[in-house]
Amino acid sequence: MRQLTSLDAQFLAFETPRAFGHVGGIAVYDPHTAPGGTLTADDIRALIAERIHMLPPFTRKLAQVPFGLDLPYWVEDPDFDLDFHVREIGLAPPGDDHQLAEQVARIVARPLDRARPLWEIYLIRGLEGGRDALLTKIHHSAVDGVSGNEILAILLDLSPEGREVPPPLRAPGGEGVPSDLSLLGRGLLGLPRQAMRAVTAAPTAIRHIDALPWVSVIPGVRMARRAGNRLATLLPGPLGDDDLLETTAGRAPRTRFSGPISAHRRLAIGSLPLDTIKAIKNELGVTVNDVVVALCASMMRAWLQERDELPDDPLVAMVPVSVRTEEQLGEFGNRISAMFVPIPTDEPDPRRRIERTHEVLRAAKERHEATPATLMQDASQFVPPAVMSSASRVTLGVLARSPMPALNLVISNVPGPREPLYCAGAEMVAYYPVSTIVDGVGLNITVLSYRDHMDVGIIGDRDQLEDAWTMLEGLRTALEEFHGLLGSEAAAAAPAPELVSP
Repeated sequence: MRQLTSLDAQFLAFETPRAFGHVGGIAVYDPHTAPGGTLTADDIRALIAERIHMLPPFTRKLAQVPFGLDLPYWVEDPDFDLDFHVREIGLAPPGDDHQLAEQVARIVARPLDRARPLWEIYLIRGLEGGRDALLTKIHHSAVDGVSGNEILAILLDLSPEGREVPPPLRAPGGEGVPSDLSLLGRGLLGLPRQAMRAVTAAPTAIRHIDALPWVSVIPGVRMARRAGNRLATLLPGPLGDDDLLETTAGRAPRTRFSGPISAHRRLAIGSLPLDTIKAIKNELGVTVNDVVVALCASMMRAWLQERDELPDDPLVAMVPVSVRTEEQLGEFGNRISAMFVPIPTDEPDPRRRIERTHEVLRAAKERHEATPATLMQDASQFVPPAVMSSASRVTLGVLARSPMPALNLVISNVPGPREPLYCAGAEMVAYYPVSTIVDGVGLNITVLSYRDHMDVGIIGDRDQLEDAWTMLEGLRTALEEFHGLLGSEAAAAAPAPELVSP
């Protein structure tokens, strides 16, 4: 039995009938390397059953404290049913990537059942070329990007033969589900701890509150910060000027993705050659992440320009950052922060666009390193659990209608393995991230490197994004433009910028 942190609980709190807190990915497999040349739902269930003692989020469900007096708990589900969580569906011929993405967009637009452990896996059959796909949905309250990768590392192997799995350290079951009366007692006893957590977090949160864009756009926050700084001198914690973080005074321009979202999604998936991105990185003396963000900036510039919707000011992207320490590996839950970066969508020159991206990301990293790693956690401590859901929804609703948006989109770049991975003997050929969107931020671009390619998942609101595939093609066009910046020798050695279908 483990209590959620306030940051974990935030991913539950913002859920509405239109916004969902789960994330996941589409892994595409070649089953010819598996025993018998097939990958079945029974194979997936057997694999999970063998390793489920290493996957605590798979068997824990939520236990809510009555009246919302305290944060919920994860408890072992005594009625855990593996068959419920592993499902099988098929695509109609020809089973191309557009059909796969459309089917996945429908599935991810359905909430998870909070009466059960918050995950589902779908085996999707009928892909072109005899391939299969596994769609994983798991709630963000249970995992972040790093702990999600840890789950993949447990389920996947480095060879088709698999590996020896260590036995469980204890027999399953035996924990029991606490009664409502027991949880109520815990909640009442925890009330003083809630107040103490808020007091302890106050110096950090007040000092850096305007480093959180969704807070800083609220009128009066900067004035409140000055008053809070005076109050903070009465509270325990670091108070020196070295703790202050100077944030940009700029605001994100309003775009079509700044409004409330619907309950429906659009998704596009594809891959770009990693060696080309690395050649550009080496030629211009920047990082892979710089190139990825510059590609997104270039695509958004062209995409909005084609629709006569390009703002004069740069778009602002949230770039998630893990703050998980080595000691926290294997704990699951959330240990995340974020950088908020004005990406150069206003820059017409491609070389200068990459250079500016490098500059703003370097500055954002310096600002982020000056910000306490626990800032997002500390800021969430001030919202009482009983009103967390309503407060989160009201805040997102206000920001979605604000003339000064906090940000425009999310861009996430996740380093992945270079070696082939296998699931029940089937070789994974690609892994396309499928993230989430919220009111006011109706577009998410997540990239994961695997082997020699960068696998891209672009998800947006159906009412705001008429065709996500045009954005995917825009990334290829942007990479082609950057490829043209290479010298003749580097250009000859780098693969041509092409989209690779799953």
